[in-house]
Amino acid sequence: MVAAFRQDCHSAQMSVIDPATVSPALYAALGSLAVVTGAVDAVAGGGGLIMMPALIATGLPPHWVLGTNKLQSIIGTTTAAWRFRRAGLFSLRAGLPLAVLSLIGAAVGALLIRRIDAHALRLIVPLLLIGMAGYTLLSGRMADQEEEPRLGPRGFAPVVAGIGFYDGFFGPGAGQFFAASLVGLRGMGLTRAMGLTKLLNMASNLGSLVIFAAGGQVLWRLGLVMGLGAMTGALIGSRLATRHGAALIRPLLVTVSLALTAKLLWAWFV
Repeated sequence: MVAAFRQDCHSAQMSVIDPATVSPALYAALGSLAVVTGAVDAVAGGGGLIMMPALIATGLPPHWVLGTNKLQSIIGTTTAAWRFRRAGLFSLRAGLPLAVLSLIGAAVGALLIRRIDAHALRLIVPLLLIGMAGYTLLSGRMADQEEEPRLGPRGFAPVVAGIGFYDGFFGPGAGQFFAASLVGLRGMGLTRAMGLTKLLNMASNLGSLVIFAAGGQVLWRLGLVMGLGAMTGALIGSRLATRHGAALIRPLLVTVSLALTAKLLWAWFV
């Protein structure tokens, strides 16, 4: 995806704007849009499917797009994680070791994305998402009933680190991958899995944000405005998710996964 961002930016260099000249209207538009993305993200993940194209369309350089999006994302995911935690849907003590692994993986991924071509991932990831959407749609395991874990905590640790690395290196669908792996491999109910997903996604966002911030590639004011919108949306979405559970999360998870798949395939072939 980062390679695609760079290509989009290079092919329209005349439209690239100076990050210091972001207009008040753009602040308002992106802040409002972040409410929608925050709500979608809290329920099923995939808010970046909406926000990233919008940020690219502003003409901001791609590295500023990535860094600023991570800032608003971490505010939204932190809010959703707090809301799910208050509802008692995951244990912070049990989740923290996994969150650390997610953070480290994302930081390594963000460091490597500048040196490794991510073009091939633009085809691989849609295939993974199609499989995940099919699993969500057809599997009886994608419900709120707890199942026997297929992997123990130690066996699951590399999975979390790998998804965190993927989030820092490439990004789209990371929340869906966290949720599906928690259900399929750890036997968690879907609503509980989505709660822990927010904690793990918050950590991966933090790991990536640290790398972009260290490079001075974050628009802090714009990101905070967007983050306020994402926080509002996350409160709405997490409330709906905790109230309606898998009946809401499962169909939205499938919809977001298929929409993201279609977008990535379109970017590959067009």
